[in-house]
This record gives sequence, C-alpha cells and structure tokens, in this order.
Amino acid sequence: MRNRNMQITYFLTHPIQYQSPLIRHLYANGVDIEVCYASDANSRSFYDAGFGKKIVWDIPLLEGYPHRILNRDEPLGRRAQQVAHYTRQLDKVIQGKKPGAIWVHGWAHPFNAAVWSVALRHQIPLMLRGETFIGCVRGGRLKKLAHMLVFTRRFRKVAAFLAVGTLNRQMYRAYGVPSGKIFDVPYAVDNFFFQRRCLEAAPHREQFRAALGIESGRPVILFCAKLIAVKDPATLIRAVGRLVNARQHGNHVLTNAATAGSAILKPVLLMVGDGALKPELEALADEVAPGLVKFLGFRNQTELPALYDLCDLFVLPSIFEPWGLVVNEVMNAGKPVIVSDKVGSGSDLVRPGVNGDVFRAGDVDDLYAKMGRWLQNDAMRVDGGLESLKIIQNWGFVQDHLGLRAALNALRERVLN
Repeated sequence: MRNRNMQITYFLTHPIQYQSPLIRHLYANGVDIEVCYASDANSRSFYDAGFGKKIVWDIPLLEGYPHRILNRDEPLGRRAQQVAHYTRQLDKVIQGKKPGAIWVHGWAHPFNAAVWSVALRHQIPLMLRGETFIGCVRGGRLKKLAHMLVFTRRFRKVAAFLAVGTLNRQMYRAYGVPSGKIFDVPYAVDNFFFQRRCLEAAPHREQFRAALGIESGRPVILFCAKLIAVKDPATLIRAVGRLVNARQHGNHVLTNAATAGSAILKPVLLMVGDGALKPELEALADEVAPGLVKFLGFRNQTELPALYDLCDLFVLPSIFEPWGLVVNEVMNAGKPVIVSDKVGSGSDLVRPGVNGDVFRAGDVDDLYAKMGRWLQNDAMRVDGGLESLKIIQNWGFVQDHLGLRAALNALRERVLN
C-alpha cells in the first residue's frame, strides 16, 4: 500500500537508462513517486556528444511509473533565461499537486537550480542525491575552499541527503552535514537484469568469441566507455602493449609457458564505445599493441551483458569518474575489475587483491603490473569474479529502497514533531 502522506516528486533533467529501472522498482514496491522530466529528448533518438553519434536506448525509459514531461527539448538561451523558464513551469507543477517531498539529482544543471529554488520557496523538504565527492572538485586550493564555503551554506537548506557511496557521504560530512541527515541510497544498476542476461549469454560464449575472431583460451580484457580524454583509454592500450612485451622491460609478467597453473596467452583488449578519440586510439594500438586491440564501437544496453560474460578482466582507467556504473554492471557477470584511483566506485566496490585492483590514474607501469598479476592466474580471476558477485549482491535496488524509506521516515518524524 502506498503512503499518500509522503508523496515524492523526483525531478530529473531527462530520462536516464540507469535511473528508470530504479524508479520502476521503487514504484512497484510501494513508494508513492512521480517523476517530472525537464525534457524527454533522451527517450528518443538523440545525438550524444561523447559517443559522437545518434543513439537510441534499447530499454524502456518511460514505462512502469507515473511521469510528466515539461518540454520536448531543452530551452535555448543563457543560463539565467533557462532557470527562469524552468522556474515558471515548476511553480505550476507544484501548485497543481504539492508533494510531500522533492527529490533532485545534483545541482549544476539550470533545471536542478530551478528545482532547488522552487522547493525552498514552497517550503517542501528537499532530498538531494548526486555522485560528487571531494576529489571531483577541480582547481587549486582557493577554488576548492570557495566550493566548500558555497555548498556548506547551500547544504543547510537540504532536508535529506541520499548518499550514493562512501566518498559521497564523506563530502557531505566534510561540508558540515550532520550524519543524521545522510541516508545510504547506493549508486546501483538493475542487478537482476544484468545477472539474468549474463547467464543467458554464457552458453553462447564460445560462439560469440569466435564471431569476434578471438582464439579459444585467449584472455579478454574489456574496456567499455566513451572514447574521450577523461576515460583515458590510451593508458590502457599502452599497458596492454607492455604486457606482451614484458621481457623488454625486465618483467616476465606474461610468458608462453605455464605459470601459477595457467598457460598464458597474449591477451586481447576489446574497446567497446565510440567517440572523438577513436582514430587516434586506433593509430596508438597499431603502434604499441599491434593485433591485440579490437574496436567494437557503441553497443547498447541489451548487448553489453554478453561482452561482460565474455571478458576475463574489466578495466576502467578514467582520470575523472565520479562513480562509474559500468563497474556495477560487469560485477554482475562475476568478473574481477581494475579501476583507477579517480573512479568513485572503487572505494565501495573494488577490494584490492580480492575482486580486483586500484591503480594510480594515468600510470601505465602501475596498471601494467596490476593487470599482469590477474592475467597470469586463472584461479585468482575465478575467485575474484565470485567476490565481485558477492559484493554487488548487497549493492542494489533493495538497499536503495531501504535507504529512501529511512529518509522519508525521518522527514515524516520531523514534520510530526
């Protein structure tokens, strides 16, 4: 039964492939939630600047929960004009149906700025969720201090913080938020969807491998992200090249003999994604890792589980990554993961030496060494994958639901008192 005393309106800039499954889960499990989108552009064919192409998501984004859409496309004009446009729309939304609480994701977008303003003016409790952590604040000491001062004041106006992970929670605490106002609503994906799809793909793994032209038994390293600078795919390509030329560097990480009970073959790196750097990365691969890198282009949501199932090791080498939900996805396939120390999810999901490793962002030598120890031991990869699956089982929509309920209960108690 839905609690009509605490109806939530969740304000989002646009339909998001990671958010819609969570919203459906919450609504199906009794949360009285409606979503208000600034626009619905991403639910249709749209141009993604990062991928550098038009895409259409192949999973439903607007089904299974109540929602309204304010604009077909984002309004044009300066930021102040956009905020004013959204504010007028949101005032009408609130006047038509005043919710018990407003949930907003982030604060940077003009739509989110308008949501903050309207919530405070109408005296509706504001719940904030976002993936930012202190390491995301760029600039020197003065800029970081200014950011802290500004948001310490702004955060005082927020009724509840829905922390997506440890680093996110630490930022709120560092900015003066009392622990009693922070609730754990972890950044999660639809674990059931990815686990089911990976299981369905497993019986066809060898056929898929053959279709991609990968020899049986050859270790597969997977990269899945936009081919843009902040994802730093070049460091990964260089590290793979170094793996197979280990003898030139005085380190026999990979050989042609059996080591640690495993016959080591040259790995293949699958680059899944598209973007402006693709021609440059193809040239780099030809230079430092000839014949070892396959560029597979953009793959949609329903295509990814088969790739997660196929790989032996997943690597996300980003130099800036507030979270990295792709890490959650591949862990549902039971695979070890290596991330840079700039990937926010690493603090919660990656346990070095247990289900993967963390390397220094941009450091080819460190990544080379970390990959080498996982690739040279089949048993270690199997055990690490099982650990990944155990960890992600407790990092999903069930935990999100519990955390959100705790936040709503706390808000209700404050109103009653």
